[in-house]
Amino acid sequence: MEDVFIPVLVCGILFIGMPWVILHYVTKWKQAPKITQEDENLLDEMFNLARRLEDRLNTVERIVAADNPDWKPAAPAIHPTDYDISRRN
Repeated sequence: MEDVFIPVLVCGILFIGMPWVILHYVTKWKQAPKITQEDENLLDEMFNLARRLEDRLNTVERIVAADNPDWKPAAPAIHPTDYDISRRN
């Protein structure tokens, strides 16, 4: 009995279980929500707003640095070219 049970179990797992798991997650992946054009436009608008705010902050830091030579602006966590929108695909 045990001589038959183990090969049947292995074949069941290989030919029924694994394809079922793979197909299950493939269908879940296909049902996942996609980004809409409206969402992408909103992200672009938010990116442009953040870039404008960063430019304003840099201007204020330059003015403060000009008025107070001992003041040092904090180093940016991300270099501006790291998130250049023109390099996106």
